[in-house]
Amino acid sequence: MSQHPVTLTDRVRKLTGRYMTRLGTFLYRLGFHPDMITVAGLVIVMISAVVVASGRLQLGGVILLLGLPLDAVDGAVARAMKRKDKFGAMLDSSLDRYADGLIFGALSYYFAVQDEFGWMVMALAAILGSFMVSYTRARAEGLGVDVKIGLFSRLERVVVILGMLLAPDVFGIPLLEIGLLVLAVGTNFTGMQRLWYVYRTLMQREEKN
Repeated sequence: MSQHPVTLTDRVRKLTGRYMTRLGTFLYRLGFHPDMITVAGLVIVMISAVVVASGRLQLGGVILLLGLPLDAVDGAVARAMKRKDKFGAMLDSSLDRYADGLIFGALSYYFAVQDEFGWMVMALAAILGSFMVSYTRARAEGLGVDVKIGLFSRLERVVVILGMLLAPDVFGIPLLEIGLLVLAVGTNFTGMQRLWYVYRTLMQREEKN
């Protein structure tokens, strides 16, 4: 298979890696544990979700934005402490799925109380797509296939979510609905794209054997 393209996540890690390393070392010396930071990140997402569900979309977006760096800080602290066990990665990945479900669930509730059931369904479709994107990668890794292709990995999803919450309506353009439609379609497409990639990879391996 061809080499994976450089993703947005890869670029951000390259740009911020040196600073995150310093921050991780600093926090580790202060006594912070990476799991503590991971859980704190989820708590912030929960608060954001409650605010979004209440209809205060921009405030919810601001809260989510403030908590976003914690998604990288926990890994930096884990590297600073030279963590060897695998539970941290498991916890981080698991709580990321809760975070996805909370935000899209909040949007689903927000549209439901306004009798916008079509957009409620779109939010539910985005939940399914987000889970599919993550699941296909995790299951592929279990089969020995490294799959990072697709436009809607987690960082890309978060960028779109932040954009549509912080600017839900600009000059009469419903960016909230547009963003949700993009996520509902894009995440499910990415999930299917990854599934097809794994299929082709496994078939090529069988042909070589």
